Parts: sequence; C-alpha cells; structure tokens
Amino acid sequence: MSDIQTWIKNEVTSNDVLLFMKGTPTFPQCGFSSQVVQILDYLGVDYKGVNVLDNMDIREGVKQYSDWPTIPQLYVKGEFVGGCDIVREMFQAGELQSTFSDKGVAVAAPAPSA
Repeated sequence: MSDIQTWIKNEVTSNDVLLFMKGTPTFPQCGFSSQVVQILDYLGVDYKGVNVLDNMDIREGVKQYSDWPTIPQLYVKGEFVGGCDIVREMFQAGELQSTFSDKGVAVAAPAPSA
C-alpha cells in the first residue's frame, strides 16, 4: 500500500464522518461537494472535510481507495457511503439519518417528513 493509501485509510478510520471534497466545508468549490456539505450541516453532523484540490495524490488516491470515480466521497465510521447523488437520495429517503444513528453518530435534525 502506497503512503497516500495509508494516509487515506488512516483518515477514513480515525474520523467518524469524513468527506473528501473539492474545497472546504466553509467554502465548497463544486456544486456536488456543496450539496453534501449542506446535507451534513442540516443534519448537524460533526464531520471532517478533506480538500482534494490541495493535493493531486489525495484526489486520485481516494478514487482508487474507494473504487469510486468521483468526488465528493462520504465515509461514516470507516465505511464508504457514496457520492453526492447517493448521499442526497439517502437523505431524502431518511436512510442517511438512519445510517448515522445505526453507527452511533449524533444527528441534530430529524428525517424530512414525506
């Protein structure tokens, strides 16, 4: 395993909720990253954002790590959840909130009512 893969694995396993994204949680630099940040912020979930634009090795390395071709990528308790579309669909269905609850991650906001 390369150094970057080791670093990514360490970040994924040492943060309860981790978002590899373009930009930062306070200043997302793509619409997809922004949507995931808005969902996480709405839910009041404590998470760490990693800006893949700062380091091309991380940007490419995380795609290999997850075998997922796009950014953003959301991890919860070491497990890859998905990218923007999956996170948004899970949120709208109330599944994202359940995923956080099932894994012991505190969520401030309730699931949206249908």
